[in-house]
Amino acid sequence: MREWLLERRAGGLDASGLDLGDSDLSLCNFSESCFSGTRFVNSKLVGAELYRSDAQGADFAGADLRNASLVRVNLDDAVMRNAILDGANLVGASLYGVDATGASLRGTALMGSSLLHVDFRGADLSNATVEENTFKVTVDNATVFEGLRGTLFGPITLVVDDVERTLAGSQLEDWINARGGAVRVLTPRAREV
Repeated sequence: MREWLLERRAGGLDASGLDLGDSDLSLCNFSESCFSGTRFVNSKLVGAELYRSDAQGADFAGADLRNASLVRVNLDDAVMRNAILDGANLVGASLYGVDATGASLRGTALMGSSLLHVDFRGADLSNATVEENTFKVTVDNATVFEGLRGTLFGPITLVVDDVERTLAGSQLEDWINARGGAVRVLTPRAREV
């Protein structure tokens, strides 16, 4: 299967609901494919191309997505627990309701992505780049922000000892930057009437 996938020049694969767990799909082209509900648990997708694919509800727990292209991918309700996304490109991606606890996103490009209700507790966002991102996420003291840079909209939910606290605006900016980040928290523009 891997050889067939590597020979394909274009995406368009419909693998909805399939179990592709523990597979090596590195460098495969899955552009504009459908992976709704697909299981990629512990799979290798290093350098894979998933441009404009639909991976809503897919399970990437423990998957290796280093340097993968997830540009404009729908990852809503996906499971990315303990996944490795180091150096991945998530520009313009949609991540709503994603469980990314313990995930590694070191050096990941999250520019223009929408991160709503994403659980980043215990995640590593070292040297990731954000640019005008919606960043309504849940974090804890184990979440790593060292080198995170760019601009984002909050607020975030900080969980410490099962107690939730909301951080927004300058308070959020100061909190991330005190942990080694270099971000600027943007204020949403008021709508003209």
